[in-house]
Amino acid sequence: MEELAPVMVSLALFAFLGVVAIGPIGRALAERLRGKSREPALDGAEVEALRDELTTVRQQLAELAERQDFTERMLAQVRERGLLNAPKER
Repeated sequence: MEELAPVMVSLALFAFLGVVAIGPIGRALAERLRGKSREPALDGAEVEALRDELTTVRQQLAELAERQDFTERMLAQVRERGLLNAPKER
């Protein structure tokens, strides 16, 4: 019996940790499977507002890309013409 005591303690500790650690995870998974979640679903107005904001951000990103392309072309022209001088050493 004394030989089984460490094994029994280890099993009890393992079971306790399993219940404590896996318990909340198991409950969360069960709630997800049942269709419940912590955050309420977005309503139509919120979804529409997010779509509008995303459209605005996409437009701004496209404008920035155009500006970057323009700047790169202008810089390349300046370099080709030799108008861009290297800084002079003092």
